[in-house]
Amino acid sequence: MVYDNMGMLGKLECLDMEEENDVDVFEIPSWTSERGSKVLVNVESFGAVGDGVSDDTQAFLKAWDTACSTPKSVLLVPPGRRYLLSATKFQGEQCESDMVIQIDGTLVAPDEPKKWDPKFSRIWLEFSQLKGVLFQGNGVIDGSGSKWWAASCKKNKSNPCKGAPSALTIDSSRAVKVKGITIQNSQQMNFVISRSDSVRIYGVQVTAPGDSPNTDGIHITQSTNVVLQDCKIGTGDDCVSIVNGSSNIKMKRIYCGPGHGISIGSLGKDNSTALVSKVVLDTAYLRETTNGLRIKTWQGGSGYVRGVRFQNVRMEDVSNPIIIDQFYCDSPTTCQNQTSAVNITQIVFRNISGTTKSEKAMKFACSDTVPCSNIILSNINLEKKDGTVETYCNSAQGIGYGTIHPSADCLNSHDKIYLADPAETRIEDIVHTEL
Repeated sequence: MVYDNMGMLGKLECLDMEEENDVDVFEIPSWTSERGSKVLVNVESFGAVGDGVSDDTQAFLKAWDTACSTPKSVLLVPPGRRYLLSATKFQGEQCESDMVIQIDGTLVAPDEPKKWDPKFSRIWLEFSQLKGVLFQGNGVIDGSGSKWWAASCKKNKSNPCKGAPSALTIDSSRAVKVKGITIQNSQQMNFVISRSDSVRIYGVQVTAPGDSPNTDGIHITQSTNVVLQDCKIGTGDDCVSIVNGSSNIKMKRIYCGPGHGISIGSLGKDNSTALVSKVVLDTAYLRETTNGLRIKTWQGGSGYVRGVRFQNVRMEDVSNPIIIDQFYCDSPTTCQNQTSAVNITQIVFRNISGTTKSEKAMKFACSDTVPCSNIILSNINLEKKDGTVETYCNSAQGIGYGTIHPSADCLNSHDKIYLADPAETRIEDIVHTEL
């Protein structure tokens, strides 16, 4: 389907970012009733000690099994205690759909990488095959990641580069809600949403030191219909990263910093195919991040990123505020030049303002053979406190409306812009590669 430029802008407005206010917060009962009430399942009733030293893994698994098989159950992690848990998979295929996981205490990981179970090299706490489950509470999930960071090849160049556990993973699940908890100091990625549909994240805080390597805040892979709202994220990598097989991702009122910004990608590594579509960020504040709004793809990949809108974003001392990079290379060696690339098209940046540390406030570094197309800029105002700013373009086509500062005259404009119908963006048979 072909639209003129204003028609495209209007079409992308249909990707509405609505308020999500449908999370029910349950009061935790002190008693059990056969009718109407929630049934409390306290991990301490199954032997959990909560002294931060004793291994409480088996007690949690026993409590989990009971909560799963009990209608209207609340699995309670009491406040004021630290529960040491080894790497664990919580299987949810037998769980009731109305279960609540109330985390008010602190879950803490073992801090010694050498003692980590190699069978769980990429996970710490994984919840899979859940349906209709609510996580809520004022508690903390603490990955105790400092020794993992010190052993990273990004910290110690003599060490091999290898994966490390993610603190919290929700995998192969549907209609899951997460509200209020804090995730911190993960060994690598903090919170992963994988192979899931209809996940809602509200008021979650994710923290890790700004120099902690690969500690993405919220990482979304091969998932659809995900909402992030009112989240505060500061880590050593992307605040939010959205990768292959993800569609209909909506983010609203996101605070990001420190970190590497809000990213789609990286995509296309090792000549792989990547598909990402229908992503909306509406209202965000980025402070002192190394990138702002970023799409990053490796040379040699294929597939597409399309139907993306970033709007109403304020930045403070951000490097690379707006960046599309089809030459991304996060490798200790130089990446090989290749002609194929992930196609990037139908990207809107609207109402973006603030200050940049970079002279190049906007950068569109696109492939000569697979150029970026249909880039829309509307009301952009980026300043540098101690100098001028500019826009860099290579093989990028688009158009601007309203105030555009710095000027983006380097975009090659065309009269018509192609916008795919939703039916053309279906994702089928995507192989999961992130975990």
